[in-house]
Amino acid sequence: MPKMGLMPERLKIEPEKISQELKTFIKTSVGNLNREGVVVGLSGGLDSSVVLALSVAALGSNKVLGLIMPERDSSQDSESDARLLAETLGVRVEKIDLTPILGEMGIYKHIPEAVFARKKIAGAAVKGSYKLYTGLTGERPFLSGLEGTSSGLLKRANAYYRMKHRLRMVILYSYAERENLLVAGTANRTEFLIGFFVMYGDSAADIMPLLPLYKTQVRQLAEFLRIPDRIIKKAPSPDLIPGITDEFAIGIPYEKLDPILLGLDANMAMGEIAAETGVNQKTVAYVKELVKRSEHMRTSPLVPA
Repeated sequence: MPKMGLMPERLKIEPEKISQELKTFIKTSVGNLNREGVVVGLSGGLDSSVVLALSVAALGSNKVLGLIMPERDSSQDSESDARLLAETLGVRVEKIDLTPILGEMGIYKHIPEAVFARKKIAGAAVKGSYKLYTGLTGERPFLSGLEGTSSGLLKRANAYYRMKHRLRMVILYSYAERENLLVAGTANRTEFLIGFFVMYGDSAADIMPLLPLYKTQVRQLAEFLRIPDRIIKKAPSPDLIPGITDEFAIGIPYEKLDPILLGLDANMAMGEIAAETGVNQKTVAYVKELVKRSEHMRTSPLVPA
């Protein structure tokens, strides 16, 4: 197989062309499914901001609804960033605090309340637990969590954060049905390939405009769409557990992860990917294992042959 050249160059997109294609996709989907617009869950992060901007460009701000759904562990900056963009685009926003519902469901009981009493202390405690698990098992909790686990701590942690995404999806569909809207999901190809999503949570949507794009390509699109710098430049985070950013959870920055995934998508050998991307083969093997263990998440539910 011929060499692919410098991986970052291969990941460059034509943002104007891609933007137009995605706007057409959103508008056509709304028309074909006889809906009156879209609803987007706003996290204040890069992906939801790009989906919101594309939706407004495709449909007009009067046909787009943004939902901000914070809970006890959410960062205040997330809501501020979400409102900043929504106000700039003239989008109607509603806020639904999920804390009381999650409390009634008993979700917060999975982690001792004292651990998360103060966010700065909570972040340090979570990171410490994450590193301790990795040291004891030789695997990052994210990798272990892609399949079943016998770890009591990891089982509680999984139940703790995953239900937050699933509850948000319930709320999104409640508004979508009531107002005859499509739920516009915000997942990208990087997250999809490595299983960095919650099944029946943020993986559930009527349309997924960004699914063909790797994370670094979404960032290129965000710059073209003039998403505020504070959103583009901040460290991506699921904002579900204090102290956890995407890079900390996954263990590798998107700038290195995307080229590896590009090579795996092209069926390149691990040694060739390592040489092309400048990372060691152990890192390539780790990413390949993420893709392998999360396969069932992309083909669920499993059915008999």
